[in-house]
Amino acid sequence: MTHDNSLADPRQHLSPVWTHLSDIIVERAEGCYLYDAAGKQYLDFTSGIGVTNTGHCHPRVVQAVQEQAGRLLHGQANIVYSSSLLRLVEELRPIVPPALDSLFFSNSGAEAIEGAVKLARHATGRPNIIVFQGSFHGRTNQAMAMTTSKTLYRVGYQPLAAGVFVAPFPYSYRYGWDEQTTVEFCLNELEFLLHSQTAPGETAAMVVEPVLGEGGYVPAPAAFLQGLRQLCDRHGILLILDEIQTGFGRTGRFFALEQAGITPDILVMAKGLASGLPLSGLAASRALMSKWQPGTHGGTYGGNAVAAAAAVATIQVIRGEGLLDNAVARGQQLRDGLEELQVRWPFLGDVRGPGLMVGVEIGVPGRGPDKDLAGRIQAQCLAANMLLLTCGTYGNVIRWIPPLVVTEQQINDGLTIFEEAIEEIFED
Repeated sequence: MTHDNSLADPRQHLSPVWTHLSDIIVERAEGCYLYDAAGKQYLDFTSGIGVTNTGHCHPRVVQAVQEQAGRLLHGQANIVYSSSLLRLVEELRPIVPPALDSLFFSNSGAEAIEGAVKLARHATGRPNIIVFQGSFHGRTNQAMAMTTSKTLYRVGYQPLAAGVFVAPFPYSYRYGWDEQTTVEFCLNELEFLLHSQTAPGETAAMVVEPVLGEGGYVPAPAAFLQGLRQLCDRHGILLILDEIQTGFGRTGRFFALEQAGITPDILVMAKGLASGLPLSGLAASRALMSKWQPGTHGGTYGGNAVAAAAAVATIQVIRGEGLLDNAVARGQQLRDGLEELQVRWPFLGDVRGPGLMVGVEIGVPGRGPDKDLAGRIQAQCLAANMLLLTCGTYGNVIRWIPPLVVTEQQINDGLTIFEEAIEEIFED
C-alpha cells in the first residue's frame, strides 16, 4: 500500500524532542548569512552553536570536503590510516600544548567527554570525577551526569552515572563579589569537597570549561584555573579542560587555556574543529594515553576521513586569514557596543566573555534574572532576521556567537538590530 504524503510538512515528522529557535528552512549559507528558498537573508550570530567558526561554507573547507569525498569517504581507524587524518594530526600538533602529544578522535563533544573520563579512570585507577556548577558536558549518560547548567538536561533520566561531585564555579556576577573574593571562595570550597565528599585518593579528574557555555557564558578567571592546576598537581588528580565550545579561535586564541597559561592533562575539543562536520578529539600525553588499555574504547566513525579533511582546512583558514586577531578585534567592538547600550538600558546587567564568545545577562542587579525579557529580545531580533541564542541556568543570558569571519559592518548591523529590538519592546 502506498500513501500520498505530497501535502505533508516533513517538519511534522521530526521528533518533537528537538526544540526550534525558528521555522526557517535554509537553502544555502555563506559567511555570516543564511538564506531561505525565497532568498531572504538572515544574520546568523549562532554559528550552529559555536560550530561554523570559519563561517558557513568557507570555500577552502568546501573544496577540501569535495576533494576528499572523491578519494575516500571512510577509512575505519582500527583498520587503516587515512591520509587526511594524519594531516590533521600534523596541523593540530603545533596548536595544542606540546606536552599533549597523543590524539584520539570521536564524532561529538559528548563522546569526547565520555572518552576523557574513561581515560582518566584507567590512568589513575580512581573512580570519581569533580565538575563545576553551571557545567554542560553533553547529553549521553556519563556526560549528562556531569552537566549541571539546567535541570532540563537531566530531568526524567535519573538515576545517572555515579561518582560525580559538583564544586562551585567562580561566577562573580551571580555571587555579587569581586573576582578575587570569588576565586578564593571557590578554591576553598573545592578543598572542602576533597575533605568531605570525595577524597583525593579516589578522585580521578576535575573537568572544567574555561568559559561556561550553556551555564551562561561565564569566563573562569585565570587565577581560578591556575589554582585548579596546582590543586590537581598536589593530589595527583588529572585536570581535564572541556574546550568544546571555547576551542578553535572562539575566545581569540586557538584554545582558552592559553589565556590562563596552563596545560591540562587532557584537552577536549569538538564544535569548531571541522566547520560543521561531526568531529571531536582528545589530546593528552603519550605517557597518559599509554595507560588506556587497547580495545577498551573506540568508535566506528571517529576520525572520519572527510571530517578530518574539513578540520585540516579549518585550521589552515583560521591561521591563514587572521581569524584569531579578528575575533579579538570584533569581540572588543561587540562588547564596547553592548556596554554603551548598558548605560541606557540597565537591565543589561552584565556584558562578558573573551573574543567572540560574549554573553549579556538580562536582569536588574538585585532583582534577579529576567528570562521573559531575554526571550522577547531574542524573538524581536529574529523578527528582524538576526539569529541569537540564550543560555544560563535561568535562560536569561543572550549569547553572541558570530562566525570568526564576521566584519566590522556586520557587528554594527547586529548591534543596531539588538538596540532596535529593545526599543520596539519598550515602545509597546
